[in-house]
Amino acid sequence: MAEAAVSQTPAALADVHWQPEHPRQGTFIYVIVDLNSKDARLGVEGSMAGQPLHFEREESGAFRALAPVPVSALATIPLSLTVIQRSDSSYRVVFIPVEPTEFRSSNISVASRFSAAPDSALRARIDAENAQSALVYRQSHNTPRMWSGEWQRPRTSRITSVFGVRRLINGELRSRHLGVDFDGDTGDPIVAANGAVVALVGNFYYSGNVVYLDHGNGLVTIYMHQSEVVVRQGDIVERGQQIGKVGATGRVTGPHVHWHVRYGRIAVDGLSLFELEPVDYVESSDQGGR
Repeated sequence: MAEAAVSQTPAALADVHWQPEHPRQGTFIYVIVDLNSKDARLGVEGSMAGQPLHFEREESGAFRALAPVPVSALATIPLSLTVIQRSDSSYRVVFIPVEPTEFRSSNISVASRFSAAPDSALRARIDAENAQSALVYRQSHNTPRMWSGEWQRPRTSRITSVFGVRRLINGELRSRHLGVDFDGDTGDPIVAANGAVVALVGNFYYSGNVVYLDHGNGLVTIYMHQSEVVVRQGDIVERGQQIGKVGATGRVTGPHVHWHVRYGRIAVDGLSLFELEPVDYVESSDQGGR
């Protein structure tokens, strides 16, 4: 567990630290803020990587928030914090050190229609689908946290492609693989990683049959290339509940599920969620400083 560098500390702020101790590019961390006072009227607000953080008080009395470290983060990433003290507030910026992640490269072959430049009609479709996705990411910051406890993989099968791989499509560098691919046969079950509301169900050009789960507090998980979706938009799902079936729809080389995880607009390696310890939060309708 690392502590923040020395800086001018607000009166109510004891210390700031994070877990894991050595954050890496493209992963989730917890930011923990300990206050000198247990006054229930105190609260914490903050932001990192251009995204608001959602601090909640844990049973120890400290405030904790999930935070994203972008894949493109440099040697340090600034964390902005505000401690709300009754009618006053104190502001602080902490620089969190970031360790580099070594990302591999891969070469895949897809149908030429997926690698050719889209015409105007297809471009309009792709832009509309991107707009739907972006709306889900923004709205998730307004959804109360629905996840708790441990996370579950969408499938227990082997991983065929990890997060962050630089992708050469038909021999040309086109993108970075910002998700995790799980193997499967067409029709195999796909399950929800944690509690959520089904924010979007669609048939997208690149993603195929896709489900977006809004877990709240800015966190969204996406399940792509399904052969069949078994939930509807607005459904509430629990961890481990089946939401669809493995398929090969959209831009794929074969049946699998591409699991994509976002914190707001930031893509993060979903496997890093399994490195975080479950947290017991104080159950309250007012978490103070959301």
